[in-house]
Amino acid sequence: MTKLSSLNKVNKLKIFNDPIYGFITIPNSLIFDLIAHKYFQRLRRISQMGMSYLVYPGAHHTRFHHAMGSMHLMQKAVNVLRFKGVAISEDEENGLLIAILLHDIGHGPFSHAMEHSIVTGVSHEAISLLFMEKLNTEFNGSLTLALQIFKGEYHRNFMCQLISSQLDMDRADYLKRDSFYTGVAEGNINAERLITMLNVVDDELVVEEKGIYSVEKFLVARRLMYWQVYLHKTSVVAEQLLMRVLKRAKELSQKGVDLKASRALDYFLKNEINGSNFNTETLEIFAHLDDYDIVSAMKEWQYHEDFVLKNLCDMIINRDLLKVKLKDKKRKLDSVKIHKVNLMKRYNITSKEADYFVFTGQISNQAYQIKSQNINILHKSGKIQDIVKASDQLNLKALSKPVTKYYICYPKPDSIS
Repeated sequence: MTKLSSLNKVNKLKIFNDPIYGFITIPNSLIFDLIAHKYFQRLRRISQMGMSYLVYPGAHHTRFHHAMGSMHLMQKAVNVLRFKGVAISEDEENGLLIAILLHDIGHGPFSHAMEHSIVTGVSHEAISLLFMEKLNTEFNGSLTLALQIFKGEYHRNFMCQLISSQLDMDRADYLKRDSFYTGVAEGNINAERLITMLNVVDDELVVEEKGIYSVEKFLVARRLMYWQVYLHKTSVVAEQLLMRVLKRAKELSQKGVDLKASRALDYFLKNEINGSNFNTETLEIFAHLDDYDIVSAMKEWQYHEDFVLKNLCDMIINRDLLKVKLKDKKRKLDSVKIHKVNLMKRYNITSKEADYFVFTGQISNQAYQIKSQNINILHKSGKIQDIVKASDQLNLKALSKPVTKYYICYPKPDSIS
């Protein structure tokens, strides 16, 4: 090999420096090529926590960070299980690493807002699957095993559980990562300790008895992160406003109103996209859509002549959000009606337009689901028990019950122009 050709050869075993775990290594050239692919690089432009940065200024990390962190934890999990005598082939390891790396590749701008506004009946999981199938074709079938694991169809169930369960590598990373970037210490779990305690019995993922307190901490942290961060009332109202911006923009576009938008965003505003017509062409346009399209559009739309669109955009851009109140019981319709009638009279707008600014909803938090993909504890005697029964922490039973809160949103005085 000449000196020049060796210089041109790309080193594909690179190392990333992560603020949570330190150095993350890329294990092989296939995974390097997947990370380098434009579909995956798009995740650098998709925020991990949507609009939460309006509450926690540090929460500007992306789906790219999270995917890399999840892959790193999967590497650790594979090493731990192999050390304990669980046979995992090189192909299976690759399948696990690729499946967790690409598990969020289908997220749209600001992570969830698009699913509830300009696209109907298409979840980010379904779009992730479409991306993975497209990549599998490009990479000559190298992702076939990863796809089986991702879809929960692989015959070794514990591998599917590592990708998607109540104690998977996805949750292990996002709790620790989101806690770090928001500064909410209550969510800081010991992911490495949890992984070290993993084992496999009868093809099912279990946690060894000495890891029981780490699991308890994990579940409590999850509950606290949902109430303090993911379901924080200001985050909820900001995301609701963003969904309403996109919904209003789509409504106007389909009436023939000209709105300045990127080519990708314009396509989704002007076309009815749903589960049945989300094809390869749509996927390619979706691959060009990210947070920047939405932010730049809102910066333009805040000066639009449409009363609803301009005010919704102004509220988000300048963080002058709707007032939001949370209660344990459903709101009486009278209070909603009063706010709505006042708004209609004050600005001479229709009932439909007022609905964009005055609305109710509910949020629910269930830290652990007893009847779905249980977290099982392996006792020294060999007995296997669900964490709720194995724990002496009485609060865990309470954590398995859903808690629902109800909110009402309406404009603050003088927040609408």
